[in-house]
Amino acid sequence: MSRIGKLPVALPAGVTVTFENGLLTVKGTKGTLTQQIVGDINVKVEGAEAIVEKTSEAVGTDAKHGLYRALLHNMVVGVTQGYTKTLKVNGVGWKVAKQGNKLVMNVGFSHPIEFVEPAGVTFACPTPNEITVSGIDKVLVGQTAADIRTIRIPEPYHGYGIAYSDEVIERKEGKTGGKGKK
Repeated sequence: MSRIGKLPVALPAGVTVTFENGLLTVKGTKGTLTQQIVGDINVKVEGAEAIVEKTSEAVGTDAKHGLYRALLHNMVVGVTQGYTKTLKVNGVGWKVAKQGNKLVMNVGFSHPIEFVEPAGVTFACPTPNEITVSGIDKVLVGQTAADIRTIRIPEPYHGYGIAYSDEVIERKEGKTGGKGKK
């Protein structure tokens, strides 16, 4: 039995969970999220908590049991609190700004890079060297932040690049003066 799957998901006030024909829907104050559930999994709502149950002992059902419970928990947190990822931009003369629904980044290329907000995600630039990605879908927020980071992955010598705010960049020592050759 899945240790994660057997835990109930607490439903705060204002959150409704419905499960019909394999479609899980979670509604809350920030919006609505849906998830298709495949396999022998059932979701029941009892009072102020939702329970994910296995309906058979088929191969792979334990893994799906824990997966769908985790996804349900992420959906409940998303529609109540939302998710946020913060990125730091580090480079000489590098800056970012939001223009309309685009993120315009000057990050060392000969031209500015424009990144359009996907549906369900919002960008903010509190400072010229900081990007905040927020939304209710944890997967979409994380993937969007990862896509922005891949524009300029942090390099280990100077630390230039776009990094998560809590990311630790392993720094390397540069070349040392040559005393060995004559």
